[in-house]
Amino acid sequence: MATSMVHVTAHASTRMHLAVVAAVGFIVLAVFQVALALGAPLGEAAYGGTHTDLPVALRITSAFAAIVYGFATLLVLRCAGYRVPLIGERVARVGTWVLAGLLPLAALMNFASSSEWERFGWGPIALVLGILCYLIARASRPEPQVMVARG
Repeated sequence: MATSMVHVTAHASTRMHLAVVAAVGFIVLAVFQVALALGAPLGEAAYGGTHTDLPVALRITSAFAAIVYGFATLLVLRCAGYRVPLIGERVARVGTWVLAGLLPLAALMNFASSSEWERFGWGPIALVLGILCYLIARASRPEPQVMVARG
């Protein structure tokens, strides 16, 4: 019994550490998107690198992306076992699986970009975040429910 309890505790601790690393990555992405939305001249590192200063439509898109990355931060933290108000366990688990599926696709799009920032910066970051989300989601599977017949 003591051995299995130690294993479960170590497993939860690893999952929580992975979630913190993923959360930091999502926060970096969110801050970058906020900077773009506010007009920072970083457009060469986003949206294919075709604009230094983003047009209004892309600035609005960046504001929305910042909100999505903020929500992703909360999802992975909740999925790993941190207390996050207003996000249920099931929502966090499903959301983290969705991130695990979408982020590798985002990485592929960044790897295909003509922007060096996207190919060598955001592509690898998206891929690592996708892997982290997969590991967190997989480690947070709900315990199977055992049905006990009472006579």
